[in-house]
Formats: sequence, structure tokens, C-alpha cells
Amino acid sequence: MKVARAGWWFVAPALMVLAVFFFIPVLAAFAMSLTDFDLYALADYDNLRFVGFHNYVTLLTQPLFWKALGNTFYFVILGVPLSLGASLGAALLVNSKLARFKNVYRTIYFAPVVTTMVAVAVVWRYIFHTRYGFLNYVLGWFGIDPIDWMGDPHWSMPAIVILAIWKNFGYNMIILLAALQSIPEDLYEAARIDGASGWQLFRHVTLPGLAPVLLLVSILTMTGYFQLFAEPYVMTEGGPLQSTLSVLYFMYEEGFKWWSLGRASAVAFLLFVLMFAITLLQLRLARRQVNA
Repeated sequence: MKVARAGWWFVAPALMVLAVFFFIPVLAAFAMSLTDFDLYALADYDNLRFVGFHNYVTLLTQPLFWKALGNTFYFVILGVPLSLGASLGAALLVNSKLARFKNVYRTIYFAPVVTTMVAVAVVWRYIFHTRYGFLNYVLGWFGIDPIDWMGDPHWSMPAIVILAIWKNFGYNMIILLAALQSIPEDLYEAARIDGASGWQLFRHVTLPGLAPVLLLVSILTMTGYFQLFAEPYVMTEGGPLQSTLSVLYFMYEEGFKWWSLGRASAVAFLLFVLMFAITLLQLRLARRQVNA
């Protein structure tokens, strides 16, 4: 009993910090989502009215919200597998015995993660430039006409995906690299003695060893990509023709452009419910594969 009580005293400061800076703001935001909190209510709380779930119903019947949700799903479905593939490929290359200057490559690959989004956006605007961009210059080598990456609604979101992958893959690479180095070398030696090829080593030794970490990285990447905001905010401002409008960008406009803070809070909780449901689905599918 005394040990348990001592444990609670040790974690009490951390729990107080979580309560003040996380749980209380979350509860306040949920309460705000049940009101018509706007600019008038901000000036005078007497203008604040309780509307229940009216904000949620309004959002679910608003075409622009579904447009933003569709764009976000498109970004997640396209970006998450490509990001994981790039991270795993980079981790395998850096972990290879043939690779030299491994520390240099780790630093280079991780550098975009710690670079500010504004600086990255300035560079990639030149890369995506229709006439003078490096990407269109490379495509010209193969006889492909220049693409208006930032002005064509069909290419604007793939451009954002390319930018996001380059910006973020180094973070997952470090996690996967640590997981690769934790796989016992004896397993590879035993498989080689049995005549396993390089592909069989990867499929039957590396992937099973990385499975728990891959699940963790996929969940972290998915939740991060569902919170798409900085890339379209800096690069396209949700355009062209709202083709890069994400749920978080929609929430930002509702809250700080139209000052409908109650509806913006409702957007945040709808996104939370969606991310929570998809995370549970991922965990359930992973458990089925383990039990199969």
C-alpha cells in the first residue's frame, strides 16, 4: 500500500501537467464544439448559445467538409505507403554492410525532418516550377511535357505528397534502422546455411522482425498525415480549386477566417474519432495476422 501511494506521488506532477495542458483544454474544446462560439461570443459571452450537436450535423451535410475529407484520405492513402517504402528502403541501405559513411547518410536523410517547413516550401516551389523547375527539367529528358504542379488540380495533391514524403521519411528511417539492428544476426546466418536467397532473407527474416515496429510506424505516419496542414498552407493555400484543402486546413479557415470556433472544434473531434477508428482497425488487422 505504501509503495503504491509512493508511486502515485511520483507520477502526480506529470499527471497535473497532463491535466492542465491536455485534458482540461480537450474538455473545453469539446464543450466549445457544442456551442455557437464565434466572434460575437468572443466579444461578449452573453452572445454564446448552447446548440448541442448542431455543429456536427451541419458539418456532415456540408459538401466542402466532405471535399476536405476526401482530399485528406487521398493524401493518406497515397502518402503513407510511399513514405513507409522510402523509409524502409533508406534504412536498409544505411544498414547495409556495403554502405560506407553511414553516419553521414543518416544525417543527410534526417536533415529534412528538422528543417523548417517554410524553408522547405521555398526550395520545392522552385523544384515544382512549371518552366524552370528541376523536376520538369528531368521529365523533359524522357520527352514528357512540363507539368503545372501547383496550378493543375490533378497534380497539386501528388506534389504535396512528394514534398511530405521527402520532408518526413527520415524520422521513420531512424526508427526502422534501430529495429533492423536489433534483429539477431544468427537468424540470417541460419537462413543462409539453409540456402535462402536475398529476397527470402528479407521476406522471412527481416519483415517478421520488423513487423511490430512497422505497425507502430504506420500508425504514427497515418495519424501525422491525417493532420495535413502545413504543406498546403504554405504551398497552395488549399488550391487550386480546393484540390489540396485538408480537414485541418478547413478547420483553420472555419476557426480563424470565419471565426466559427464552435464549428472548428467540432471538426477537430470528428477528425479525432476518424483517426481513432482507423487506428483500432489497424490494430485489429495486425492481431489477426499474428494469430493466423
